[in-house]
Amino acid sequence: MEPLVVFILVLIIGIAVGLLFQRMTNRGWLTRQIAGGRRADITSALVGIAGAFIGFHIMALAGFIATLIVLVGAVIGAVIVVWAWREFRL
Repeated sequence: MEPLVVFILVLIIGIAVGLLFQRMTNRGWLTRQIAGGRRADITSALVGIAGAFIGFHIMALAGFIATLIVLVGAVIGAVIVVWAWREFRL
């Protein structure tokens, strides 16, 4: 697969995981409006992107060459990093 396509897929995976996790763990629409939900959405998306790239590269360094397996690693990496960021931030 083309490197640019893989790059875009990893970006999309990271953004999707970050936003989905933010929506699932947030209290509600009114809380997001009062507490500045847009900023939290952007931050979660960026953290998801970072996690997706970490997972992608760990799977690639482990020797997996199949694109699907490496993208699954990107999803797992994004979920772990977003969860850890939400769990351990001060």
